[in-house]
Amino acid sequence: MARRFDEIYTESLENPEKFWADVAQEIDWYKPWDKVLDDSGAPHFYKWFAGAECNTCYNAVDRHVENGRGDQAAIIYDSPITGHKKTLTYSQLQDKVARCAGMLADLGVTKGDRVIIYMPMIPQAAVSMLACARIGAVHSVVFGGFAPHELATRIEDAKPKVILSASCGIEPGRIISYKPMLDAALEQAPGHVEKVVIVQREQETCELTAGRDLDWKEAMDAATPVDCVPLAATDPLYILYTSGTTGQPKGVLRDNGGHMAALKWSMKNIYDVEPGEVYWAASDVGWVVGHSYIVYGPLLHGCTTILFEGKPVGTPDAGVFWRVIEEHGVTTLFTAPTAFRAIKKEDPNGKLLADYDLSCFRALFLAGERCDPDTLEWAKSKLGVPVIDHWWQTETGWSIAANCMGIEMLPVKPGSPTRAVPGHDVRILDTDGHELPRGQMGAICVKLPLPPGCLPTLWGADQRFIDAYLAEYPGYYQTGDAGYMDDDGYIFVMSRTDDIINVAGHRLSTGAMEEVLAAHPDVAECAVIGVHDPLKGQLPLGFMVLKAGVDRSEDDIVKEVVKMVREQIGPVAAFKQALVVPRLPKTRSGKILRGTMRKIADHEEWKMPATIDDPAILDEISDGLRSIGYGD
Repeated sequence: MARRFDEIYTESLENPEKFWADVAQEIDWYKPWDKVLDDSGAPHFYKWFAGAECNTCYNAVDRHVENGRGDQAAIIYDSPITGHKKTLTYSQLQDKVARCAGMLADLGVTKGDRVIIYMPMIPQAAVSMLACARIGAVHSVVFGGFAPHELATRIEDAKPKVILSASCGIEPGRIISYKPMLDAALEQAPGHVEKVVIVQREQETCELTAGRDLDWKEAMDAATPVDCVPLAATDPLYILYTSGTTGQPKGVLRDNGGHMAALKWSMKNIYDVEPGEVYWAASDVGWVVGHSYIVYGPLLHGCTTILFEGKPVGTPDAGVFWRVIEEHGVTTLFTAPTAFRAIKKEDPNGKLLADYDLSCFRALFLAGERCDPDTLEWAKSKLGVPVIDHWWQTETGWSIAANCMGIEMLPVKPGSPTRAVPGHDVRILDTDGHELPRGQMGAICVKLPLPPGCLPTLWGADQRFIDAYLAEYPGYYQTGDAGYMDDDGYIFVMSRTDDIINVAGHRLSTGAMEEVLAAHPDVAECAVIGVHDPLKGQLPLGFMVLKAGVDRSEDDIVKEVVKMVREQIGPVAAFKQALVVPRLPKTRSGKILRGTMRKIADHEEWKMPATIDDPAILDEISDGLRSIGYGD
């Protein structure tokens, strides 16, 4: 079984420098590398293609124009929410990106400066990312649904010179005003941002702040296009913030050269897509999927990518995915399992599929959270194409484990994202760092060095990078996930090993939510856990111990903390429930038994922890959970 895959995988581990040097021939370089892998910073820091010079924007846009693809569609913008559609060819994209880069240059942005992009799913978002890459500015895309506090923390950390934003985002049935959130964030994080450029959307315009804010169209019209700037392969391309267990976001850093090589390779070898074909990642540019597989991966490969401003249901119905596939000739779709759970809920028998011709469609890829076997089997039976669960993280930027369709289609095992992808030496370790036998649960780790495309460090935080990912298992990258590997080498990712929960594919920190609850004047102590939800995968659930003497309505306090989380974390957290309890279950050392509470809420088998300080409290927790619909 898997002879061709085995050969390629073995080569990638036994001779990684030759393997990745061969892969890198697919990228255009201004200057070749001095060394494929620079391990002078080992055991913690590694650099791929050291000494090489390149430009990500050139490889994603300009070279396709030069090679005769100028008239091919590069980006198809499809917005069922607004009813707008627009296609940008590679030539048109090149002009807009060069002009946007010129606009940034006019604002004083140069190589190494940071630019925050706070936009909805509109073409200007992709143009902005590529424009930063063109001149060597480091972009940091912040999801438009994040509240001012979350945006402010990213401003404080990245210290951007310019912010590119829009007047509003649009959700089904409502408009989300971005400008008030942006202004509030700038008040919380003053002194960094010099200029703000706003895309005025027709659904809602906003007032510009005199002396600071510029109108996108006016600034673009006045700009002179600029060429790509040669950059070191090891120069940063972007910062993407992901939740940290302390509530302080971690700035995942991505380089230029290794990132391009890995993504270009993945488009054919994992997704089995050819240049010129239409590839669709139904995600958002604010997340890593949007970076890797809405913008950079497909364009580096010369594909047409879909920029979709809509939802899997309600825009207008559960058939919108099938409409987009048929209308635009999509061969491959990549989305989160939660999207298919929503479609299944609205159209359980798949009746809407009969309205569309999906003969162009070849494969569905799911990631962002563990794909339950029921969802995978439903999608497979309704679509009649391979349904591939694959596993990766913001930190890695591309797959750790996948069924590599472009190499060799392996048998699908529901519940598993298949095997480790070439370049990733995955091991299951016990608490002492020893490799476990097949079938035994442990920490899923990747032997260093990580392959190209993965984070080389955290933005401005080398020690935090070591502490968060490398310290617990020396010589390995700790994924933070727990699971096992079977006798065929298939990986089964079972749970997180920290307090990051997965809400509809969005990784969110319960620690950050606990900080918000703890700030309420009536709350003495709190905990937040992730409980199973059939649609979103997980939802946060809060537990609060009130201060002595508080005699206010518990319902009022719950409503207040729900509002606080919405304001400080954002609606994306989906924090809607909290339970007032007399005390929290803890070990004798004071550790809150979050895992036990989660098991009770999720109807899972659990045992009384030997170290619990007061066993009776779990009965009270169980009663409280039952009162709100959880537990037995």
